[in-house]
Amino acid sequence: MSELVVKDNALMNASYNLDLVEQRLILLAIVEARESGKGINANDPLTVHAESYVNQFGVARQTAYQALKDACDDLFARQFSYQEINERGNTENVRSRWVSEVRYVDAEATVKLIFAPIVIPLITRLEERFTQYEMKQISELSTGYAIRLYELLICWRATGKTPVIELADFRQRMGVLDSEYQRMYDLKKYVLEPSLKQINEHTDITATYEQHKKGRVITGFSFKFKQKKPKQAEIATETPKTATNDQNTIKPLTEPQIAKYSMILCKLGSISDLSNFPDYPSFANWIANILRTPEKADEQTAKRIFTALKTETDYSKKN
Repeated sequence: MSELVVKDNALMNASYNLDLVEQRLILLAIVEARESGKGINANDPLTVHAESYVNQFGVARQTAYQALKDACDDLFARQFSYQEINERGNTENVRSRWVSEVRYVDAEATVKLIFAPIVIPLITRLEERFTQYEMKQISELSTGYAIRLYELLICWRATGKTPVIELADFRQRMGVLDSEYQRMYDLKKYVLEPSLKQINEHTDITATYEQHKKGRVITGFSFKFKQKKPKQAEIATETPKTATNDQNTIKPLTEPQIAKYSMILCKLGSISDLSNFPDYPSFANWIANILRTPEKADEQTAKRIFTALKTETDYSKKN
């Protein structure tokens, strides 16, 4: 199943300033709520495991632990703003925190967070305008600016172009502080152009921008983008049948390697939901059979097992 992030467009267009890890953490929490079926409410925490962060964004395990721990220190203070039309037809400027509670459990390498009450309907209300995208589209974006720009663009996926976004509004939506990149040269060099470069290289769209002026002064930007054609290699990875189909860098394993890596994999939190066994050895034996003959498992299970293998070991580098 694809991991979908769903946000109300009011939230997608909100003005806020989150760093890269904080954005990733919130997106993982949204996916967790959706995929687990738990839903999102103002009382029950959502749990994000460091293993999920490692697998989704391809970072080292220790890096993930420290990044999530640091993110908890600042996330509670983070705010965002958006506009809403009230029953009298007047515009209300709304400001809220993202979370009402956040905890880091050091011994478990997990974050537990509860979204602020005002955020919950913005994420879960799907009867009105909403935007959804697969988490993999932002997995390789390495800056918060790139994620924000991608989210901003796909709100207009139906038309493939945005209206003119006034400069002040663009800065707010990108999370650029008033004190940052005040010169247009710096804003384009460090925010706009690197973000577009990442989007064009790593997501499912290719985008360009046009600057709009009053006289000689740039007053805003507009964007055009188009959907990339699916690459044959990307299509192939959706239906793995063997170890080499799913992970091109992984060669067939020997029996000693199968024994070794099945014991490693059976203890990973990222695939623990696959286990219906009473102990690790039984689960490891089941994993070993998939490593040996992946075609005997369903495609999604085989893909998860070999993705975990590549992520959690250095096997692909040594073979």
